[in-house]
Amino acid sequence: MTEMTLTPIGRIHTPYKTLADCPSAPSPEQEARIEIDPAFAPGLKGLSAVEVDVLYWFDRAARDVLHSVRPHDGVHCGVFAMRSPHRPNPIALSRVRVLSVDETGLTVSGMDCLDGTLLVDLKPVPRAAT
Repeated sequence: MTEMTLTPIGRIHTPYKTLADCPSAPSPEQEARIEIDPAFAPGLKGLSAVEVDVLYWFDRAARDVLHSVRPHDGVHCGVFAMRSPHRPNPIALSRVRVLSVDETGLTVSGMDCLDGTLLVDLKPVPRAAT
C-alpha cells in the first residue's frame, strides 16, 4: 500500500460536543460554521453553490471495525455497506445547504458532526440544468 497524507483545510463548528449529542440524521434547520484555514481561504473565491459536499475526518472513530449492525434495520453487514463512521479511513461526506459564504468560511445547514471536526475538502454540487 502507498502512504497518503491529508492536510486539513479547516474545522467544522457545530453545537454537538459529544457523540451522544450528534443526531442520527442531519437537521436542515441546524446551522454550522465551516472555518477555512487562512492559507486555504483564497480557494473560496467564486464559491456560489447552493449546496456543497463536505468531506471531513472522523478522528474519534474506530479504524479497525469492518462489520457492524445497521441501526435502522438491524442487519449485520460490512462497513462499506453502511454509513458508519467506523471504517479503515474515517472519511465522511455530507451534502449541506450553503446559507452564506465570506472570506473566512461558510455557514451551512445540515451538518451532523462533532464540534471541531477537521475539514478535508469542499466540492460544489452542480446545479441541475433547467
